[in-house]
Amino acid sequence: MFSIAFSELIQLFRNRLVLITSFVIPVVVSAYFVRQHETFADLGSLGYIAAIVLFTVAAFGLYTTTVTTLASRRQNLFLKRLRSTAIGDSGIVAGLLLPATVVAVVQVVAILTALAMVAGGPANVPLLVVAVLASLAMMIGLGLATAGLTNSPEHAQVTTLPVTLGVIAVTSWVGISGTENLTVLKRLLPGGSATELAMNAWNGGVAVTDSLRLLAPTLGWVIVAVVLASRLFSWEPRR
Repeated sequence: MFSIAFSELIQLFRNRLVLITSFVIPVVVSAYFVRQHETFADLGSLGYIAAIVLFTVAAFGLYTTTVTTLASRRQNLFLKRLRSTAIGDSGIVAGLLLPATVVAVVQVVAILTALAMVAGGPANVPLLVVAVLASLAMMIGLGLATAGLTNSPEHAQVTTLPVTLGVIAVTSWVGISGTENLTVLKRLLPGGSATELAMNAWNGGVAVTDSLRLLAPTLGWVIVAVVLASRLFSWEPRR
C-alpha cells in the first residue's frame, strides 16, 4: 500500500493541473477567508470561517483529487494491473488516496492554525478534530461514489461540480443562517451537520454530547457513499 502511495504522491506533484486546481487554489481561497476573517465573521462567526475553510479544502482539494485520480488510473489500466498483484482492493484504493488525504489534513491543520493565531483558537480542539476527520471521511466516500460515474479525468471536471458546489453552498447556508430554522433539512444535507459541528467546536457554548449527535448524519453520508461506490465503481475502463 505504501509503495502505491509513494508513487501516487510523485504523480500528484508532477501533474501541474491537479496541483494547481486541487491544492493551490483551495489554499489561496482559504487564506483569503483567514485574512478577511473580521469581514466574514460579521456574516456568521469565526466557526463559520473554520467550517468554510475545512470544506473548501475537502471539496475542491480532496474530493476532486479522489475522483480524478481513480478515473485516471482506471483509464490507463493501472487499476487493472494493480489487481493482479497481491494487494487487496481496499489496500489499492487506500494507497492511491493516502497522499491526497495526508495533504488535505496538512492543509486544514495549517490554515486553521493560522486562523487561530490571528483570531483566537477554538473552544474545543478535540471536537474540532472529530469534525475535521468526519468531514474528510464523508468527502472521500462521496469521491469514491462519484468516481463510479466518471469515465475519464476530463469527465471528472463535470461530475465533481454538483457535489463540490453543493457542499460549499450548504456550508455557507448553515454557517450564515444557523440551524434554528429548517433544522432537519440543513442537518441532513451533505456537509450541513458537519458544518454545525465545526462551528460548535470553534465557537463553544454547546454541550459536547449535543454536538456529537451531529456526527450521525455525516457518518450516514459516509455509509451511503460507500454503498453507492460498491455498486457503481468499476475497475475496468468505462465506455
